[in-house]
Amino acid sequence: MARNRQLQRFSRKERRAFSRLKMALSRENLFSRPNFPGISTLLNHPRCSFFIPALCILVCVVYLLTQFIFTVNLLSYPPLDFDAPRRSHLDSSSDVFHSAEAFRRDYQKMEEEFKVFVYPDGDPDTYFHSPRKLTGKYASEGYFFKNIRESRFLTLDPHLAHLFFIPLSCHKMRGKGLNYTAMIEEVQAYVESLRFKYPYWNRTLGADHFFVTCHDIGVKATEGVPHLVKNSIRVVCSSSYDDDYIPHKDVALPQVQLPFFHTRGGGNDMKNRNTLAFWAGRSDSKLKVKLAAIWDNDTELDIQNNRVDLRATGSVVYMEKLYKSKFCLCPHGPVGSSRIADSIHYGCVPVIMSNYYDLPFNDILDWSKFSVILKETDVYKLKDILRSIPEKQFVALNQNLVKVQKHFNWNTPPVRLDAFHMVMYELWLRRHLIRYSHIF
Repeated sequence: MARNRQLQRFSRKERRAFSRLKMALSRENLFSRPNFPGISTLLNHPRCSFFIPALCILVCVVYLLTQFIFTVNLLSYPPLDFDAPRRSHLDSSSDVFHSAEAFRRDYQKMEEEFKVFVYPDGDPDTYFHSPRKLTGKYASEGYFFKNIRESRFLTLDPHLAHLFFIPLSCHKMRGKGLNYTAMIEEVQAYVESLRFKYPYWNRTLGADHFFVTCHDIGVKATEGVPHLVKNSIRVVCSSSYDDDYIPHKDVALPQVQLPFFHTRGGGNDMKNRNTLAFWAGRSDSKLKVKLAAIWDNDTELDIQNNRVDLRATGSVVYMEKLYKSKFCLCPHGPVGSSRIADSIHYGCVPVIMSNYYDLPFNDILDWSKFSVILKETDVYKLKDILRSIPEKQFVALNQNLVKVQKHFNWNTPPVRLDAFHMVMYELWLRRHLIRYSHIF
């Protein structure tokens, strides 16, 4: 009677569902064990209505436990990378970066945000470099002037700009026949015109400004404007410390001798590299004099103590030697040289011989992964050092050299991760400024 009164509390559909549940559970008798009443006994108990909520709670607990186990297994797999198409070209060369992940993240942010304002041209024949020929060992300067106007970084609104580009071309001034004194005066006059015509220089004394020059003359031509030298970012090819180069402020511009007479080398051309090391050039520094004096007659080192005339057939001979050598010697000299970039292009592992030299993209690329860096005093044991490098290590250096070649290549219009974009990334890293206080 008590059981019937309990069932009368439910509707007809509920009683039918309860009966089917009772029959199913009684058949399985899942919870029956010694000293434990069977499920049918529980269902026949006068208070079986309390068992249904407990069963629901049990089902919920099992469900949540299952979801937890599934989630843990899911998290054990690598996360989906929706940026994979954009970073695929970085993954293959991640070992040549100091931090590939940091570079990928910052580089993408630079592409999205970085803006540069170019001051309107002064006298086009004097200031702005409109290159007709992107050739020669100062082609890097011409390419940058052209690329900045072809790129996404250019803005016509100075209020959106992170940096301001001063379009001075001392190389072109030199081509007009100006001497150092006249060039210094021209630079002074142009910077003064920017000061009085625009408010942007005065805000920071030029600390958020930069100029580009690949010719060593350009470095000397700016000496008449101290703030331009000390405050502004100098993007220069000559980046030795004895030229007032400030590594954390200035940027090393890769100097490239264009055009190239062969396609890129390296990787699968090991059998063609029969010369241990090669160098040709003028003895215009103490280091080069020592290099020629010690190793000029060596049979394994190809040392040519002369200036190669790249305007004649000597250029082809020079490039062929780069293409057939394992190592290419890059000794420090008084002026900039395209020798490092040439070595990289032709797959000849560069041997940097300098005590103080800021290599292009030095804070981005790990040069120890694709070059050999020596002190100037190592010239006396140069051959022993190069011969002691295991073949396996040389192959790794050569293969990594192939990975960085695109970073030293100039294009028009510019291409992602090429030399122009790498220089822009260096400028992006230097966009944070000290706001100088000054009364005019």
